[in-house]
Parts: sequence; structure tokens; C-alpha cells
Amino acid sequence: MIARILATAITEAHIARRNRWVLIAAVLMVVFSLVLSAVGSAPSGGLGADRLSITVASLTSLSVYLVPLVALLMSFDAVAGEVERGALPLLLTYPVGRWEILAGKLVAHTGILIVALVAGYGAAAFIAVAGDPAAAAGFGALWRLTWTSTFLGATFLGIGYALSSLARRASGAAGLAIGLWLGLVVLYDLALLAAVVADDGGMFTTQFFPAALLANPADAFRLFNLTASQATAAASGIGAAAASIALWKSLLSVLVWPLIALGLATFAFRKVEP
Repeated sequence: MIARILATAITEAHIARRNRWVLIAAVLMVVFSLVLSAVGSAPSGGLGADRLSITVASLTSLSVYLVPLVALLMSFDAVAGEVERGALPLLLTYPVGRWEILAGKLVAHTGILIVALVAGYGAAAFIAVAGDPAAAAGFGALWRLTWTSTFLGATFLGIGYALSSLARRASGAAGLAIGLWLGLVVLYDLALLAAVVADDGGMFTTQFFPAALLANPADAFRLFNLTASQATAAASGIGAAAASIALWKSLLSVLVWPLIALGLATFAFRKVEP
């Protein structure tokens, strides 16, 4: 089983290398991380936190938007592309389970994402420590951001595989992926903020609002990192709610969502006929 998953992962890694996904993802993360490391750590003195910890808070806000987008762009044609190219019937003739195919794709794409994250976050850490050696105290927060970003990316990779299986065509899967990104990452928080304002401290704000945040993998990721880094003072909007939600709850959501996403993808892939 492991050998079959690794064989699929190696094949997918070669395809991604030819498609320049490794380079594209790494460049995106490095560019945006360097910009945030330059402008996002200005308030460190006033907040009483080291420069790298404040940079991590800024990178958390970046990652909420960029990591899911990169993951969806890598995964939206994982199944639909195989169908359109006529490669899926041949792939399914091999003695490999459908979930093993998805697991192999997940391993390869997650590896690419890790390379991009290490490049981007590493560049930001270098800038922060070079400007202030005391910023090295924030390496723990940076490490936490790195592995949670990996889990966030794995979640959206799985979601991308599910959308790719449902759409059957790469163009349709791309549209679904962008729509889902806008819905979960952008419009979801705006809807919650509007509901909180309309509720004016009522039942929704006190009881349903925390659960709604934890139900969204992007929000759970942001809440966990801000709370664990004790950098909630650098956040605003939805991120400011981090202090009111127990750390273990957001951590549980971060850890469970990749499994849920892979399960949904496997279920959707089983319905695909070559």
C-alpha cells in the first residue's frame, strides 16, 4: 500500500515540476512574505512582542488567503484533468485503490506546498532576525505557523480533489475552486461580521459565532496561531476573537479538517466513471 502511494506521489511530483508549480508556489510565498516582513512588524515595540512574532501574526493573515488558493490551484484538475486527457481509465487498470491514488496526489502536492512555505517563511524570518537578533525568540511561533499552514493546505487540497471529481471537467473544477475560495476565505468572514453586528451581543454572538469560526478550516487556522502566539493584539476583525476561544478547540479543527477533506474527496472520486 505504501509503495503504491509513493509511486503515485513520485509521478505527481514530476508532473508538478514540469508544470512549474514548485517554482510558482515558492515565488508567491517568498514575495508576499518579504513584503509583510518589511511592513508588518512595525508595531512590535508598542505591542511588547518580538519582531518575528509580530511578523508571524502578519504571515498568518497572509496564509489564510494564499495557502488555500495555491492548494486549490494545484488540485482542481487532479481528477478532471485525468478524465479529459483520457488517462483515468488506464490509471484505474493498475492494482491501486482510488483512495491510494488520492493519497499519492496529496503527498506530492503537500510536499510542494511545504517547499513553498519553508522558502517564504524562511525568507521572512531571515529579514526579521537580521534586523533584530532578539527576534529569534519568535522561532517557536514560526514553526507552529509552518506546520499548521501545511495542515491548512492539505485540507484545501482534499477539497480541490473533491471538486475536481464532481466537476469532471477542468474548466468547471476551476470555477468551483475559485468560487469555494471566495466563499470560505473571503465572504464567510464578512457574513459572520455582518451577523454579529446585527445580533448586537445576542445569542448568535455568544453561542453560535465561536462554533461558526471553528467550522471553517481557514478561521480555525488563524485562531489557533494567533492564540498560541499571544499576538491577538496585532489582529483585527475575526482574528480579534481568538482570545475568546479555547486553544484546544481551534487545534482540533486544524487537525481534523484534512481527514474530513480527504474523506470527501475519496467519496466523490468513487462516483467518477472513466
